[in-house]
Amino acid sequence: MTAFSIVLLAMIAAFLGMRLYSVLGKRTGHEQEPVLPRRDERAAPSPLRLDDGDAGSAPAANSADTAGLVYEPAAEAGLRQLLAADRHFDAGRFMEGAEAAYRMILEAYWSDDREALRDLCDDDSYEAFVEAIDAREERGETLDNRLVGIDSAKITAVEMDRKEARITVRYQADISAITRDADGKLIAGSMSDASRTDDLWTFRRALGSSDPNWLLDEIEAA
Repeated sequence: MTAFSIVLLAMIAAFLGMRLYSVLGKRTGHEQEPVLPRRDERAAPSPLRLDDGDAGSAPAANSADTAGLVYEPAAEAGLRQLLAADRHFDAGRFMEGAEAAYRMILEAYWSDDREALRDLCDDDSYEAFVEAIDAREERGETLDNRLVGIDSAKITAVEMDRKEARITVRYQADISAITRDADGKLIAGSMSDASRTDDLWTFRRALGSSDPNWLLDEIEAA
């Protein structure tokens, strides 16, 4: 089994037993804190089932329905490239890990868990999270956020060069979020009103690395 076939599962194994699962969102109408400084989009062939471990099978002639797939059509070419580099890559398994990573990273941000963020993010993403946490602590504020549910999570793009692979996942989720001041008083948000989030998270991993973990590289609005 190659490192790519493990994908994010190794990351889950390392942290699943130690972290609670939850999520964070971007700003609500009450000017909630941003998740992470955003950056900036992606095109489309016909769908191919890439989570069954068979990269060689041809797409069905009139198969335009992507409802059951873990990727969007625009990602197919990149996924083929990744499968050519690692025939054991499993998109379905990758997405299981990607959803778990989404929950763990955001729970860590909400609870100011810098150690967990350090293990799950690359340097730039980690520093952005820590900067936001530091600013929040200086203001004496805490977040009381809760994931209502992940409505959709799909691969939207795969990019490869000689040094690394990058996979972008689009997450659509509902989140209840509130901000409290140093005295625990509610100053923004509502736990009874969930906000819809629609974000693109990009994970990266060095090609040929013995480390199977994928790290969060950036977050942007979809």
